[in-house]
Amino acid sequence: MSTKNAVATMKNATPSERFTQAVIKEFPTGLNSEAVELTSFQRKLIQNYFIKVDSVLGEAETKRLAKTEQYRDALPLTWANVNMHKLALDVVAYSSIGLDPMQKNHISPIPYKNNKTDKYDINLMEGFNGLELKARKYGFDVPDQVIFELKYSTDHFKSLKKNSERKVEGYEFDIINDFDRGELEGGFYYQMYSDNPEKNKLVVMTRGQIEKRKPKYASPEFWGGEKDKWVNGKKSGKETIEGWEEEMFMKTLKRHCWDKVNIDSNKIDDFLSRTLENEAQANDREIQELIQTQANGQEITIDADGVIQEDETKSLTESKDKEFEALHNEAIEAEKETTKASSPGF
Repeated sequence: MSTKNAVATMKNATPSERFTQAVIKEFPTGLNSEAVELTSFQRKLIQNYFIKVDSVLGEAETKRLAKTEQYRDALPLTWANVNMHKLALDVVAYSSIGLDPMQKNHISPIPYKNNKTDKYDINLMEGFNGLELKARKYGFDVPDQVIFELKYSTDHFKSLKKNSERKVEGYEFDIINDFDRGELEGGFYYQMYSDNPEKNKLVVMTRGQIEKRKPKYASPEFWGGEKDKWVNGKKSGKETIEGWEEEMFMKTLKRHCWDKVNIDSNKIDDFLSRTLENEAQANDREIQELIQTQANGQEITIDADGVIQEDETKSLTESKDKEFEALHNEAIEAEKETTKASSPGF
């Protein structure tokens, strides 16, 4: 394709298509110094990452502008203020695993401000379905099937542990009253191995054990509780939120199950290493709590002494950064013109 035709093609491309091309351009030699060859499916996923991140930035910017100047961060949540190099690295890694941000509980982009770079890093946080997909692709000794259940005070439940007479671990469980099951007491999951049932494993988690995994600053919109009440941009006391406790308990059970699957070292590649590196950063207790607190809310600011790695940004030259930003700004403006009638915002 001639240079002229290539330029014309790029001008006609959607922002998500331009984003994909920009990601490829960012990786001329790949993570392991080999040429990056994206499958058609991976290209589709990368476009989905652009659409999802663009949506999250738009929502976060709307919330930023809704605040009074006293509480508003001065840095707008726009593509021009995103650490594009880090995002491109992460998008290639997670898309190679098959995690799709447009699917429920696969992976969620969360912007947070890095005061070291004065940019917004986009943290890609895996959901329980994403953890399961990764476990089945890279895990060692992955169960064939897992049963998840919540336990209420009127339910009958009894563990049947393995012993000298019982070779297969199991349990008894019956719902006594479907319409009034009483108080939520906890939950359990049962891992099953079709060809080797003696490996079946029952994991029981009490309410206390599940709540121990609740983030210290958990969002009351999900876990229930009190939150600040805002009226005309100003705090006005507290309000009680019911939340979604059942869903949060089930989510905790599933995350616990799939996050516990050991990774097969023989299956580790550069892309998985990249995701494991991100997890190690996110596992910092304070940052993890802040990220989960703001997962569906406002942007957060990470202290300059946080665990954010700067090496990636150091390798990005200023001219390349500006080129990347200009590409996205141009693409977004083009999309507004061509899809003005139907597009929600880009």
